[in-house]
Amino acid sequence: MAVPGDVVLRDYADAFYEAPQNLAGIRDRMEQELGAAAVVEAAALVGIYDAVVRVADSTGIPIEEYKVEPTKDMRQSLGINDFHSAGESGGAS
Repeated sequence: MAVPGDVVLRDYADAFYEAPQNLAGIRDRMEQELGAAAVVEAAALVGIYDAVVRVADSTGIPIEEYKVEPTKDMRQSLGINDFHSAGESGGAS
């Protein structure tokens, strides 16, 4: 059983992270297929998910391997690597 609007919802989530230049067109499509309320709900869901991930990252939850190298200089300049939990989270590289 498919979720109503599953394709446009997936496209919206993908565009948010990978192709933000496509968001306007996908939002228009979503509104046509599912209504304006669905656009608001989808935006809220993606926004809160993104925020929760950022909070989790900042609390010392283990850093994903692909984030270690790109964030190395930022973590060093902010002193994050000196936090007690940095060694446990993989952030002390």
